[in-house]
Amino acid sequence: MQVQAYLFFEGRCEEAIAFYKQVLGAEVEMLMRFSESPDPIPPGMVTPGAENKVMHAALRIGDSLVMASDGGCTQAAQFQGFFLSLSAANEEEADRLFAALAEGGEIRMPIGKTFFSPRFGMVADRFGVPWMVVV
Repeated sequence: MQVQAYLFFEGRCEEAIAFYKQVLGAEVEMLMRFSESPDPIPPGMVTPGAENKVMHAALRIGDSLVMASDGGCTQAAQFQGFFLSLSAANEEEADRLFAALAEGGEIRMPIGKTFFSPRFGMVADRFGVPWMVVV
């Protein structure tokens, strides 16, 4: 059994994918747009004009698979009640990843030394996705 994160960006998925490719080295394993669905999209599931938005994407980030979608493109994305934990190999990598994720985002706990790690910090990226960066 696996548990995998599935993030709904409500219209900004393609932008988020480009950001994660640049910042985290994410690799797109699969991407399908609503217009490419083999079955018709049920009426009301997607906002009119959003047919070319991302229905489903699978991103490889390190050893993990994160799935993403534009969802119904009907509201602003809300990421609450969780953090994605990003394990860095060393302090330098942690600092680099934290700074890149923080650009245009919100630092929730500055990165620094803690009793359990030489580097730990919490940040919400420009899309509102919350991350914990830890060595």
